[in-house]
Amino acid sequence: MRPAPPKSGDAPQTWRERFQALRNVPPLLRMVWQTSPILTVSTLLLRAISALFPLATLWISKLIIDLVVRAIRHQHIERSQIWKLLILEGLLAVASDTTGRFVSLVDSLLGDRFTNQVSIRLMEHANSLDLESFEDPVFYDKMERARRQTTSRLGLLASLAGMGQQILTLLTMLSAVILFSPWLLLLLVAATIPVFFGETKFAMLNYSMLYRYTPERRELDYLRYLGASNASAKEIKIFGLGPYLVERARVLFERFYGENRRLAIRRALDGSLLNLVPTAAYYSAYALILLRALAGALTIGDLTLLIGAFSRSRSIMEGLVSGLVGISEQALFIKDLFDFYDTVPTIFSRPEALPAPRPIRDGFEFSHVSFHYAGSDRNVLDNVSFRFYPGERIALVGENGAGKTTLVKLLSRLYDPTGGRILLDGTDLRDYNVDGLRQEIGVIFQDYMRYDMLANENIGVGRIEHLGDEARIRGSAEKSLAAAVVSALPESYRQMLGRRFEGGVDLSTGQWQKIALARAYMRDAQILILDEPTASLDARAEFEVYQRFVELTTGKMAVLISHRFSTVRMADRILVLEHGRIVEQGSHQSLVPLGGKYAELFELQAAGYR
Repeated sequence: MRPAPPKSGDAPQTWRERFQALRNVPPLLRMVWQTSPILTVSTLLLRAISALFPLATLWISKLIIDLVVRAIRHQHIERSQIWKLLILEGLLAVASDTTGRFVSLVDSLLGDRFTNQVSIRLMEHANSLDLESFEDPVFYDKMERARRQTTSRLGLLASLAGMGQQILTLLTMLSAVILFSPWLLLLLVAATIPVFFGETKFAMLNYSMLYRYTPERRELDYLRYLGASNASAKEIKIFGLGPYLVERARVLFERFYGENRRLAIRRALDGSLLNLVPTAAYYSAYALILLRALAGALTIGDLTLLIGAFSRSRSIMEGLVSGLVGISEQALFIKDLFDFYDTVPTIFSRPEALPAPRPIRDGFEFSHVSFHYAGSDRNVLDNVSFRFYPGERIALVGENGAGKTTLVKLLSRLYDPTGGRILLDGTDLRDYNVDGLRQEIGVIFQDYMRYDMLANENIGVGRIEHLGDEARIRGSAEKSLAAAVVSALPESYRQMLGRRFEGGVDLSTGQWQKIALARAYMRDAQILILDEPTASLDARAEFEVYQRFVELTTGKMAVLISHRFSTVRMADRILVLEHGRIVEQGSHQSLVPLGGKYAELFELQAAGYR
């Protein structure tokens, strides 16, 4: 059984904090305006016009009723006036319906454009953030709420516009009520206050529940992915994991349903009791109007107008209460969006940043570099110092967790050291333009991406500005030995890879790895970093790849991470890492006789082949 979900300390807990979330509504409205000023003005004008139709219709009905009553009493009237008013009321009905349809049209267009803009901005901002952010579960939960809840709750726009229209309609209706008795208006307003606070309370409880369950909902999404994914299908079936995943998902579903049911029942019961207050106030006012009518103070038309206006005002005020509750709830989710936007990268280019050197003249120097991940006090790298020279091929060797991949991430400035500094040509890496620096580095990590794109796109994204350069793409494929893989595909370089889209073809792990290698060669960078690049290749393919690697990195800087000593020995210099420190360095021939860590690891692997 899974443990109960932890309570989040970041969810709004007080009324003050909850109402402060409404401060995010004006920035949201500015975003709406920026999306399309024309559509925004159009929806406001159309709604303003729509707001006038209800009172106009009631007023014409009053006039018709009064004329009919006078006719019944045989008083002299112009009977044609009744038919003219009836035609006018019909025209108002047609105009009201037409305006409403145009409101829906404009709202739909504005909503689509706004949703697209928010989605694009989310992607842009995510792209600007550090790798460390995406490896932080707390940040990931925040991003997930911003992405999931905001895009699914953009009804806030329609709610705000609808409330504006309702307020205009209410003002016109209340003008009739106020003329009769201002006290009725105060009674109606006072009666809605308990309902507002009751509904707002449950809206906040609902948000807090969804906030707490963000990690579990991500887990549920992952379980659904595992249970219905081509990538996991083979292992799920072989190990018989299907029933386990289904049961684990069922437990989460039941937990969500149970808490949501309890909250919904409480909301329904409390809401029913609180609603007795405005109901009693409405019928008290209704009785007062009837008493005035029975006393002869009102005509039948006046009575109809007042009852219609008062009844409509009550409905509108209840709608406004519900709308305010909805907006206060939606504002909390919009708060998640702006909280996400407020997350700023720590790795960025300074205004006076230098362009990356081309060519690199002196190389890299790690000077007493230490690094630990956020939330941890344990150093992954501890006081590491070494030089990496132009034209040199170095290999990083060590057991898992020794810090090899972290060192590469620091070299690529995906992270900054927490201690010491890294120099390139004598200048701190932090003084260079980040994008320019990374353009000089070609990397293939162990967990390389398998893009569900065309084969030429899979390779071309290695240097995105040359995505349309077919000659460069084909040349990169030749270098990585992916050309033979691609040429065997039905559509060659225009073949869709992966099973996500129609017509897609999946590749073997080794074939995918050659595609990823081509992506690294596509960069034509000064520094090439290969993190276990041949882990899925057979012996012959591995030999061919490394022979090509040696040829293609001549005169370039190259970093190789591998557990296979048959490939490591191709490096000019080998750095042996243990517990985040460099314990040995030198060539294969110089390290083996020392009998140290490298020799130990080499002998362990060699023993497996004897």
